[in-house]
Amino acid sequence: MTQGEAVRVTWWPSCWSWWTLLVGGKDNFPADRQAAEQALAVFPHARVSARQNRAFLHRVTRFLTRDAGVRQFLDIGTGIPTPPNLHEVAQSIAPDSRAVYADNDPIVLAHARALLTSAGGGRTAYLDADLREPEKILESAELRDTLDLTRPVALSVIALLHFIPDSDNPYGIIRRYLDSLPAGSYLALTHVTPDFAPDDVRRAVDVYREQGIPAAARTRSEVERFFNGLDPVKPGVQSVHRWRPDDTSRDDLTDAQVNVYGGLARIP
Repeated sequence: MTQGEAVRVTWWPSCWSWWTLLVGGKDNFPADRQAAEQALAVFPHARVSARQNRAFLHRVTRFLTRDAGVRQFLDIGTGIPTPPNLHEVAQSIAPDSRAVYADNDPIVLAHARALLTSAGGGRTAYLDADLREPEKILESAELRDTLDLTRPVALSVIALLHFIPDSDNPYGIIRRYLDSLPAGSYLALTHVTPDFAPDDVRRAVDVYREQGIPAAARTRSEVERFFNGLDPVKPGVQSVHRWRPDDTSRDDLTDAQVNVYGGLARIP
């Protein structure tokens, strides 16, 4: 594989900005800080979870670029940019990597256009779009001008699918993307789970639902279902901090502190 691109999408305007605050980002507002405090009150390990989720994205991107030869990334659900962003990680290894980011939050849009700029021989683009509209994303001029869909693409859907209820058919949505990508492409995703700290996660889900935001924590088998028909990259679906940990990973964390599964798989 020799090419890379990214696209991502968000759902709740304040969701990604307070999440950015939890991972150490600087672009946030007083309302975001209040939201982060509320999240920590019901989900005390939210900061740990957010940072380990972000670290997983970085490790996956390094693996895809360095070991799998991917140069194209489609990242859906980008959120407010927080360095290092996906394309920055990829381009630090392969300067010609390309990324398309997608999100449907106007706040994210403003930040992304200003901050998600490529260096060297690579390229980035930003698309204002919703995950639930695969055809709009895949047929967009932004994507078609940046990515070559005849060559492998890494699709990343990070910390997003737990905002897609079963009634929206999340498995079918992901399958529509995968069916449009060539063999040798990859799917990377993370998802909140109730498997380890069910009470904490249930309270967090209830907070979202009380504000009219759909939320659905899923079990390991439910997360693995997104990868049906694909070739999993070892170690398969794991707590994100256990997926190919590096020298900077924390070995003192428990699954109940993280509560997020992550996985990567290849389209055969």
